[in-house]
Amino acid sequence: MARYTGPKLKQSRRVGVPIVDTPRHTSKRALTFPGMHGFRGRRLRDYGVRLNEKQKLKFHYAVLERQFRRYMELAGSMPGNTGDMLLQQLEMRLDNVVRRAGLTRTVWASRQMVAHGHVFVNGRKTDRPSFGCRVGDVITFKPKAQKLAKDAMESLAGYEVPGWLDLNPSEFKLKVVAKPSTDQIPFDVNTNLIIEFYR
Repeated sequence: MARYTGPKLKQSRRVGVPIVDTPRHTSKRALTFPGMHGFRGRRLRDYGVRLNEKQKLKFHYAVLERQFRRYMELAGSMPGNTGDMLLQQLEMRLDNVVRRAGLTRTVWASRQMVAHGHVFVNGRKTDRPSFGCRVGDVITFKPKAQKLAKDAMESLAGYEVPGWLDLNPSEFKLKVVAKPSTDQIPFDVNTNLIIEFYR
């Protein structure tokens, strides 16, 4: 299973925005351009602007280029706005659904929870982080994962679960009740620039 194992903060610094909402990534000081001399006023050309926007989305969902390109092709073949369909496909990934429910602090933690076999979808163990959830799917967790999820929920006190998910915190049961709309996705990205990048 291919994945990025390098320093995560370097990704936030590279694209200039926090790819996760944790203090290390949201710190203004930490988001300086990487390298000894930093950004130094360099201006991106059109290609660079589009590339940067694409990288933001890839880093936020922790997917690599080949997989991201498949999501793009799938979104282009679906009826509706290609950018909205792309975000919807990425948002419905199992690792992201666990993250959005507030049961882990980052997408990497939720990816590990899924890959280690702690998550069940409709009663069946599912260890693929890229598994595409559907409306009506019920997600449950092993006892060990429930303890980890409880710790994460305590550290994320005040976090609101998006309306397209229904979480029962006492039983650690999560249900996908709808498809997410673009205004329910807490990450700002210009999908038009990403579509133009692949044309």
